[in-house]
Amino acid sequence: MKTRIPLFSVNEMVDGVCKTMQIPDGAYTKEIFVVFKNDDYFVYGNSCPHTGSPLDWMPDQFLNLDKTLIQCATHNALFRIEDGYCVSGPCTGQSLQPIPVKVLDGVVVIEIDEDGHPQ
Repeated sequence: MKTRIPLFSVNEMVDGVCKTMQIPDGAYTKEIFVVFKNDDYFVYGNSCPHTGSPLDWMPDQFLNLDKTLIQCATHNALFRIEDGYCVSGPCTGQSLQPIPVKVLDGVVVIEIDEDGHPQ
């Protein structure tokens, strides 16, 4: 059985904006971030595949200066927004951990399984 967890209303995001939040992950919580770009939501765990460090350099700041790529604050690795694939840096060829989301009745939600893990 899946449980839906509402994250935010679609009216809360504008193009090129990122948002950090905590979601359940089993007995723990996990920090994720959302990038809203071209009317789509891209959600990833806030953890660089190179060292596991958080990606943001300031709260809700994940994108490079021209807002075309996600940038790791620790090692300047660059990731495509659309799929989290690293195109430059020490983890080139690796990817961020995607978190699937759905939009239901104007609300962005995640689904978690019976053990509390995102689906």
